[in-house]
Amino acid sequence: MTIKALRTPEQRFSMLPAFPFQPHYVDDLEGFESLRMAYIDEGDKSAEYTFLCLHGEPTWSYLYRKMIPVFTQAGHRVIAPDLFGFGRSDKPVDDDTYNFEFHRNSLVRLIERLDLKNIVLVCQDWGGFLGLTIPMDMQDRFKKLIVMNTGISNGQALSEAAIQWMAFSAAVPEIPVGGLIACDAGSAVNMMDVIAYDAPFPDNSYKAGVRRFPQMIPTDANDDAVKYGLRAIDFWSNTWDGDSFMAIGMKDVILGEPAMMALKGVIKGCPEPMKIAEAGHFVQEYGIEVAENALIHFQLNH
Repeated sequence: MTIKALRTPEQRFSMLPAFPFQPHYVDDLEGFESLRMAYIDEGDKSAEYTFLCLHGEPTWSYLYRKMIPVFTQAGHRVIAPDLFGFGRSDKPVDDDTYNFEFHRNSLVRLIERLDLKNIVLVCQDWGGFLGLTIPMDMQDRFKKLIVMNTGISNGQALSEAAIQWMAFSAAVPEIPVGGLIACDAGSAVNMMDVIAYDAPFPDNSYKAGVRRFPQMIPTDANDDAVKYGLRAIDFWSNTWDGDSFMAIGMKDVILGEPAMMALKGVIKGCPEPMKIAEAGHFVQEYGIEVAENALIHFQLNH
């Protein structure tokens, strides 16, 4: 089945001084043959560990620009895909295309396509809501976890802040991507970063994914996200035996300390989290210290 999609012109990405990484593309993912997915592939391809960095709403792999060099300089490989609808990846125009399984399956297919092994899952926001449901079905591929301001869908009632975000994103004529991140991250981002976060979206027609993700927050226990989430909670609580590292942006009103401490209780063996007082939702904007501390914790900082 051909999925109608837009492709952001490459010249939109010509001014990325903080992101010198060259994009790679796959257009033959099983079930997604009509779509092209972009990803960053940096570092030693023969490295023992591959850090799989998953972004969320409304960002793209640019969010990991501060963490990628820390991982590669320590000798590791980094794969950072752009979810469909974001970054350099194709952007389906029909809102109905976007659902939990669509995104989860595309990530599973990418992992299989690149045959990634010894994965360190690095995730935040929807990168976590999606990514944390994958290792249970590919247990031999995942070894470690770096988790930031995210959660696992469990069907419980949403917080007031989450309800307000859903309402705002549904009502506003256009979600201001760069502005949202600038408001959250403050001095951690500059004007060039704001331009970079806006780059994937020449106009509102490219923002179906940006509009859809907030509405994908599950409010029904029968939602696919909850079905996968409950299985994932069981996996992380009882089966996971890898090493984990958690960092919390303390200014996040939706997925900040209360949500993350609840998640800590789910992840077997999760140590005390790194708490970043000045960080909001987009913890990766303080990613150098997160990456450095995670590598020290994993004893991978050689």
